[in-house]
Amino acid sequence: MANICRTLNAQFEKSIRQWKLEIERKIKEGQQPNFKEVVNISYGDFHAMGIKYITFVRQILAASAYPELLKSGQLPVDIEQRIVQFFKDWGKQSIGSYSEDYGIGFVRRNVARFIKKRDGGIACDPENIYITNGATNGLQLILRLFDYEEGPSQTGVLVPVPSYTRFRIMVDVAGGVNVPYYLNEERSWALDMTELKRAVKCAREHCSPKILYFINPGNPTGQVMSRRIMEDIIKFAAEEKLLLVADEVYQDQVFGDNCSFLSFKKVLFEMESVYRDNVELVSVNSVSKAYLGECGFRCGYMETVNIDPEATTQLRRLMTSSCHPSIIGQIVLDILMKPPQPGEPSYENFNKEKTFIMNTLARNSKLAVQTINALPGLRCNPIQASMFCYTRIELPSKALGQCKVLDLYPSLFYCMQLLDETGIVLDPGTGFGENDGRDYIRFCTLVPPEKFDYALEKIKHFHLKFMHKYS
Repeated sequence: MANICRTLNAQFEKSIRQWKLEIERKIKEGQQPNFKEVVNISYGDFHAMGIKYITFVRQILAASAYPELLKSGQLPVDIEQRIVQFFKDWGKQSIGSYSEDYGIGFVRRNVARFIKKRDGGIACDPENIYITNGATNGLQLILRLFDYEEGPSQTGVLVPVPSYTRFRIMVDVAGGVNVPYYLNEERSWALDMTELKRAVKCAREHCSPKILYFINPGNPTGQVMSRRIMEDIIKFAAEEKLLLVADEVYQDQVFGDNCSFLSFKKVLFEMESVYRDNVELVSVNSVSKAYLGECGFRCGYMETVNIDPEATTQLRRLMTSSCHPSIIGQIVLDILMKPPQPGEPSYENFNKEKTFIMNTLARNSKLAVQTINALPGLRCNPIQASMFCYTRIELPSKALGQCKVLDLYPSLFYCMQLLDETGIVLDPGTGFGENDGRDYIRFCTLVPPEKFDYALEKIKHFHLKFMHKYS
């Protein structure tokens, strides 16, 4: 066990997968007496966790891939009409064809209409819309616009802690410097302007901060930014000449009381012209989240605002030289931008399935907070949005001593013990950035209710047993 744990400490993501597979092998061979299945709620792939796909999406995809289905008479008429119109507007007849470099023209126009409606009528130019192979691909393209020199002129990227793990890796790969700024846990993970200013000031001693990245609504923290904070960020970006990169992939997963999503573009365009006409902004969205959860189709979009023409030219060169966006992904994106409307044959079932997913998310998130905060040594803030419960964990001194013996992060030690005894897989907080020696765990809340209740009950019993053992 000690050797396995040391391996996990060095490569915990890979090793947890291996340990999970090992436990599943033992279950098949009848060597695992404690439980009969592994329940993985560690990450944000809610289809993999058992949430059913939206039927309308799969009907569209099936008939788009195999048009013979349109002759079967088994599909609602609006499905047939939409597919026929898609290929007519596109001008091609098969999803096996290449896309245009920046995405299919009419899909980009539909994205622009969606953004305009979302933002209360603020204009959106389709020429500023770029279809990408997922939001991650969009973020990679933006990072590639910068030169990464060595020394004090090296590009610095301000990144929230805790935050999306892969973005920090992307910054490292691009050759930039990750500049952490710490969200305020005591204020429900709000962005603190004093902390942001501190981070920039300290960073200027060894690099040149040029990008301010943030996630709204938050991952893994589930908070929604207020308009006041957003305005302060925009003013700060103007003063420091920073490019704002807004990761807004959870914009359709807001369910908290008295809070709603505001895009950074909307807030920017409702400010004075000195900000509205000058602050550079890129925002990204994706079909992987929202109520669709279609992670495997790898499609999203980014919108650019006030970007320098030279940078726009370079961005288009990068997109032309990289892989064309997926056609099948763009079909899914088009549905997210233009879902069935009341009165259409597919609307009733579409709305029913969408409502179930959103209600499940809200219900599970509330239950998670109640359960976690009733347990000793665990604490989490109210969840307003996204699909994760980010929980602070404080282990007894005896458990911390065992972590030192095994050379393990406490959160990883805890998650390994939980997996070994219950079959429940959580995400150790070590992947979301260091935070003054504090330890966290994260788990997904968009899980079928019966499976989620089972997992929470297992976590509860394990935790009480764990705390008693090490107290």
